[in-house]
Amino acid sequence: MRTETFDYRLPNELIAQHPKRERDESRLMVIDRKKGEAEDKKFREVIEYLNPGDIIVLNNSKVIPARLRGEKAGGGGAKIEILLIEEKDPSTWWSMIRPGKRCPIGVEIQIITTHGTHSGIVGKVVDKNAEGHALLKFYNSGGEVKNSEKVNLLDILEAKPIGETPLPPYIDREWDPKEDPKVYQTVYAKRRGSVAAPTAGLHWTSELLEKIKRKGVEIVYVTLHVGAGTFAPVKTASIEEHIIHKETYEITESAALALTKALNSKKRIIAVGTTSLRVLESAVKKEDHHLMFCPERSSTQLYVYPPYNFQVVSGLITNFHLPQSTLLMLVSAFISPGEKSGINKMKKHYQEAIDKKYHFFSYGDAMIII
Repeated sequence: MRTETFDYRLPNELIAQHPKRERDESRLMVIDRKKGEAEDKKFREVIEYLNPGDIIVLNNSKVIPARLRGEKAGGGGAKIEILLIEEKDPSTWWSMIRPGKRCPIGVEIQIITTHGTHSGIVGKVVDKNAEGHALLKFYNSGGEVKNSEKVNLLDILEAKPIGETPLPPYIDREWDPKEDPKVYQTVYAKRRGSVAAPTAGLHWTSELLEKIKRKGVEIVYVTLHVGAGTFAPVKTASIEEHIIHKETYEITESAALALTKALNSKKRIIAVGTTSLRVLESAVKKEDHHLMFCPERSSTQLYVYPPYNFQVVSGLITNFHLPQSTLLMLVSAFISPGEKSGINKMKKHYQEAIDKKYHFFSYGDAMIII
């Protein structure tokens, strides 16, 4: 299938550059898969489409200040930008470096605080891979951190003002140190590790979550750390040739028990975001002809495009996604099991959203597909 099949034209003014004043005042398109119809609501009205006994699955990964600024040590102060993408161990991260050609193996980068001063932290390039990513070992400028000291870069990022929230490239403005660290984060974020927010979760407030619990809806949390590959476009002519990025996920014992019970009871399992959906569809196991979940920490490269047989998820809450993106392909597969019907229905609803001036992407509006 050709990648251009998933293209659509979006006016620039519909790309949300800032969040709503209140998270749950964003718009919500409600899509009925059986009827092929959609209606317009506010996100806070999502409770009307959730039934007692439903399971809502949220990704509790927390966005880290993964964009670092630095200067090449001993190189005349050349400016370097670092984007952390995957943890290898507490002091060592695979990263994107710009400009990468100026930073061969062995180069040291002095990390600069958000105030423009030296932080006392240095990143040393110790390896590079075929994708051009650099493996950085971080240490104190007074001497390399030993593993036995259990120094954790994530702890350093929380303790020192040395990182910025890595906003997506389609947000065409400067990082706002007052607004973005708070609002580009779900209210239930707990497990550190994402470089991008699971954006379907940005619409939820603590009050709305309490309301759906009082209605009898069960909330289950899983973790998937969103990687920089989320921003990677599909560059191949056919979607089958694209290699999707790998992301780490975790399912706790309590979550596994709740999800297995829901499957056995034939309850609706509704994923909040494509990240939650990918965890569920990746981690489900079959034993004696029964589906089940086990507590585990693993990784997934699940690539969903039409047609696809969903085993677990019966409802999806998600934002509006980029043209020709893997996330748009996933939504097309979920809207309808047929290859062509799913693509056509997705395009129909997306055009409707454009005509009605919905806002798109990370800080944009949402849809629920049930």
